[in-house]
Amino acid sequence: MSLRLLKCLPLAAVLCACGPDDSETVGRFGLDVTMSRAVASEVHALQVSVLKDGSRRSCTELQRTCLNTQVKREDLVVLEDPRGNEGRALRFTVDLTAMQNGAGQTLAVDVPVGRDYALVIEAIAVGSPSRFLGSSCNYLKVVNSGDNVPVVAAPLVLTEQSCDPSISP
Repeated sequence: MSLRLLKCLPLAAVLCACGPDDSETVGRFGLDVTMSRAVASEVHALQVSVLKDGSRRSCTELQRTCLNTQVKREDLVVLEDPRGNEGRALRFTVDLTAMQNGAGQTLAVDVPVGRDYALVIEAIAVGSPSRFLGSSCNYLKVVNSGDNVPVVAAPLVLTEQSCDPSISP
């Protein structure tokens, strides 16, 4: 599928930190993701993961297939959402009606303060078992405590695979 289709529908996503006790160990930054209307109708969820040692990884390679088939579990940092759910990957159900109408969606994730990360957002297809539709990958040089410079995520690259992208907590 053409990359020009990937710029039709903005999906606003905000990665942020929650809780005053985490202010020195968690960073907060905004994130914008784009995908096409055609793809949006197939997407059930977005799975967010952050990898250590991002500069030694190739985003092109990471986007070819499910992340869980390419990296070790311990390479993924533990994230937390506003409800207190923790995991090495967090899934957020996509509001298909809002996306098809051009509206955005807000996500919130606690990201550990650190250096040299790779942020991977995988698009997960509707149905069971989960099916990988494609992903976006960005390098995060530094995540500071508090507010960080917003990130404009690379467009989702469609590389639909039959693999199950599920990553255990």
